[in-house]
Amino acid sequence: MPDDEYRRERRRILDRAPVPLLWLLGKTGSGKTSIVRFLTGADQAEIGNGFRPETKTSQQFDFPDAEAPLVRFLDTRGLGEKDYDPAEDLERFDQQANVILVTARVMDHALAEVIEPLERIRRARPERPVLLILTCLHEAYPQQQHPVADPFAEQAIPASLPDELRRSLQRQHERFEGLVDAIVPVDLTLPEEGFIDPDFGGDRLRAALLEMLPAAYRQTLLALEDSVRSLYQLHERRAMPYVLSYSAMAATAAAVPLPWIDIPVVTALQAHLVYRLAQVYQQPVGAKTFLEMAAPIGGRLLVRQTVRGLLKFIPYVGMAANATLAYAYTYGLGKACCWYFGRIRSGATPTTAEVQEIWQTELAYAARFWKQQRKPGAEP
Repeated sequence: MPDDEYRRERRRILDRAPVPLLWLLGKTGSGKTSIVRFLTGADQAEIGNGFRPETKTSQQFDFPDAEAPLVRFLDTRGLGEKDYDPAEDLERFDQQANVILVTARVMDHALAEVIEPLERIRRARPERPVLLILTCLHEAYPQQQHPVADPFAEQAIPASLPDELRRSLQRQHERFEGLVDAIVPVDLTLPEEGFIDPDFGGDRLRAALLEMLPAAYRQTLLALEDSVRSLYQLHERRAMPYVLSYSAMAATAAAVPLPWIDIPVVTALQAHLVYRLAQVYQQPVGAKTFLEMAAPIGGRLLVRQTVRGLLKFIPYVGMAANATLAYAYTYGLGKACCWYFGRIRSGATPTTAEVQEIWQTELAYAARFWKQQRKPGAEP
């Protein structure tokens, strides 16, 4: 497939793919970067260098990047400026943003610059969920660790909290009443800051966000959560978001209810994924290297993509099977690539049997994951 045709198809797929856009609304220093870091697993430098200007008062961060996004964050920068007007951001992003994430330090009560634009954004689409994230809880109990048992698991404002924190939480609840659908207190810090639990309240944040997202977008975030929890090596941590993103795009492309036409698109996506992973692992991908890695599974992929085309003649069932298969094959290919390039970097020489075993294992896992996370009535 020519590059220009591939780019057009990729753009079309991304327009239909369930890539959640989370609109961050909060003052500088309110913890927005920490939230992005927690949800994506990206480090501070990656996040800082990843934002790009979108309007005069906003910037967007696509994770892992703009070519293959898995999740998008829109950050409003103009809060606090006397001439800030959310109209431009509303015009451009109002229909795209799935959830508004309002961030505020729990002890900060000078929040007029946040509440005023939030009121306008809320009026524009009252049905869109708004989540208030109260951050920096430790400022209310300096030099102390967080409670061992999370007191917020059962109550919104637990009686066991220090008095100052409890009073501050109460005021924040009153201030944002009617403007937000849920409130989650968290304390997300870097490990070097010395807290035993650097992601205090993170599970509650993720659960609240998943509850607010539509089903198809929820699955994307679940896939990202699954990868972040299991990533330990640097290169795999950087590679996995690409594997997940390209797999989701392949599934979206395969859901087109016409026989055969998606096969070149899915094949092109898989080829681009291989080259992107090679860049992550800093490995050249010449014809010889590509064949050594792809030969054990390439023929299998071709046969199965032909079967996928035939499945489309069976309405509805064919579409669901196509999405599942495209996701699983692309995911399995990506994971096999990660393993292969990782072995090459360590000086080993992977065998055909080893590559096949890795691919088959990851293929089975991806198929199970996709089917388990699909909800009845969810978009393909």
